[in-house]
Amino acid sequence: MSDDLQGLERIPASMHQSLQAYVNTVREHVGAKFLAATVFGSIVAGTFDPARHTVRNVVVLETIELAGLRRLAKEGMKLGKAKISAPLMMTPDYIQQSLDSFPLEFLEIHQQHVCLTGTDFFQDLPFEDSFIRLQAEREIKTILIGMRQGLLAAAGREKLLSGIEGDVVERLIRTLRGLLWLHQQREPLPALTVLAEVEKSVSQTFSGIRQAIGGQGNHGWEEFQQLYTDIDSLRGIINAW
Repeated sequence: MSDDLQGLERIPASMHQSLQAYVNTVREHVGAKFLAATVFGSIVAGTFDPARHTVRNVVVLETIELAGLRRLAKEGMKLGKAKISAPLMMTPDYIQQSLDSFPLEFLEIHQQHVCLTGTDFFQDLPFEDSFIRLQAEREIKTILIGMRQGLLAAAGREKLLSGIEGDVVERLIRTLRGLLWLHQQREPLPALTVLAEVEKSVSQTFSGIRQAIGGQGNHGWEEFQQLYTDIDSLRGIINAW
């Protein structure tokens, strides 16, 4: 079943055909349960690089049946070659009932997404500031624990520290966007601009975070230590709110 997609003016032309084929494939395997397909993140933000990124997406179904997911899973290698990530599978009820548990993830989708077809379930989500602040605190603390564990697991092999930083950055940017939301800054911004606005809001500079987000220069012990110190400072700031 073919279906002309909407919102393609916000997506690189090189991905239009792949996304159309993807939506058709999903429809074929999940059938009448299909409600919507949404893409979000770099593919919408204008920073998508097929050499480094895959298209992050959500498929919303009326109900989720494992048999349909199993059929779709067989298309995994083909979708990977097309630079499309495995979809996040959700139902409308799941979305509404998870806003208290995963507000940062849903905020990320809400701020930068395109509903390719079906109902846009992410446009008018109600976010509670208290839930965002709580998850931001939890994320920062979890990141710090992960950095400590990663440092121990590296067993003195400092070249592994840059990989740990890479895992931290995506979660950190998501958390910083949540902090801006709490400061009533609701528009989607590039990652470094997000950091600059957070720095302005708290009257503090985070050079370690800036270098990690920018992805430039050395990423050894000194940089790892500075990043950890900056994130720990954020922990104290959030705790004080």
